[in-house]
Amino acid sequence: MKAPQIKTFLPGPKAAELIAVDREFVSPSYTRIYPLVAESGEGVWIRDPDGNVFLDFTAGIAVCATGHCHPRVVEAIREQAGKLLHMSGTDFYYTPQIHLARKLASLAPGAGPRKAYFGNSGAEAVEAAFKLSRWHTRRELNLAFFGAFHGRTMGALSLTASRTIQKKHYNPLVPGITHVPYAYCYRCPYHLCYPSCGTACVTWIEDTLFRTTVPPEEVAAVFVEPVQGEGGYIVPPAEFHRELHRIARKYGILYVADEVQSGMGRTGRMFAMEHFSVDPDIIALAKGIASGLPLGATLAWSHIMNWEAGSHASTFGGNPLSCQAALATIELLQEGLMDEVALRGAELMTGLRELQQTFEPIGDVRGLGLMVGVELVKDRETKERAGALRDAVIQRAFQKGLLILGCGENVLRLCPALTIKREEVTLCLEILEAVFRELLQ
Repeated sequence: MKAPQIKTFLPGPKAAELIAVDREFVSPSYTRIYPLVAESGEGVWIRDPDGNVFLDFTAGIAVCATGHCHPRVVEAIREQAGKLLHMSGTDFYYTPQIHLARKLASLAPGAGPRKAYFGNSGAEAVEAAFKLSRWHTRRELNLAFFGAFHGRTMGALSLTASRTIQKKHYNPLVPGITHVPYAYCYRCPYHLCYPSCGTACVTWIEDTLFRTTVPPEEVAAVFVEPVQGEGGYIVPPAEFHRELHRIARKYGILYVADEVQSGMGRTGRMFAMEHFSVDPDIIALAKGIASGLPLGATLAWSHIMNWEAGSHASTFGGNPLSCQAALATIELLQEGLMDEVALRGAELMTGLRELQQTFEPIGDVRGLGLMVGVELVKDRETKERAGALRDAVIQRAFQKGLLILGCGENVLRLCPALTIKREEVTLCLEILEAVFRELLQ
């Protein structure tokens, strides 16, 4: 494909018919942003049942790392499907899960042996990390961050502090979790400036929180996203993770990195935490790990993953098809995709910053690799959030054949497949420029 092809009003008649059936039979709890019905996909292109073709800068919310239906991933799945579909790794052994565990252990940052636990999703990977940290430390308290999204199951939801709608009517949640401000330097919660602040958001934890309300010797783990995802694609200063990790070490607190959205090459490194030179104790993975098949993984130092048989398990976790898809995905990442991520991400960021010079509401452009956020504001001085404009940009882009999503209250999220080409980045920028011109004229 060279460009989006919009042949009908959106949604088209076939898509509209399917959406009507969906509304009758599917849970209304899903957050559909615009009326896209995906019929087929190839690379960074999505086709709907009416023949409309869209340039996809969502990758299924950063899941289809190698693009839609990469032939090598499809072939790995097809070959495995002819051998073994399921034989629960909870009670039996099988080759793909064993090979993937060894591979992931070899890729994880830091020197030392690691072990892997497999689930089906990011939420399950976080749940496993949550339970494991309690099991290993015998401590009951945990730290997490405002703006964090760790999942919707009850433990992961308790760690989440993204939007109140996600917790409404679900209380009481898991107790013993304290949320603290993330290093959101564009909107510093302490109204300070980096680097002169000395990473006050971290020192406050030790100097105030641990001294007044949370005994550090009772804290099992700190759960943190290397780059905050749903909170607004927020990239913290490197010192943030280094200082936070130092404090965790000081008090015997486990450092849990939620790499569900940022991991598996998304930022140009296999793990985003590698940018910050920090080796987490536990890593939660999912989304891009299997290029679209459901899989979650929790990696931990071997001496930490010391829980006994029966203490945690999953019937479907580490399914043979998903494991083979993950192995094929990792091969593609290691063969050069991650190098391309850095290049395409730089091109995307450069183009967006050029648009920032023209369009006043683009307050901030930030990201690592192909995890890029564009924060929209009503005024650059006051930084008043322009949530309505963000939503309008998303809708207008959809009408022009570009698929993007939001995160935070007013941020455009750009997370295309890691296979994106230079001309496709240019096309995205051209569509966005046209959208801004139309909305701001």
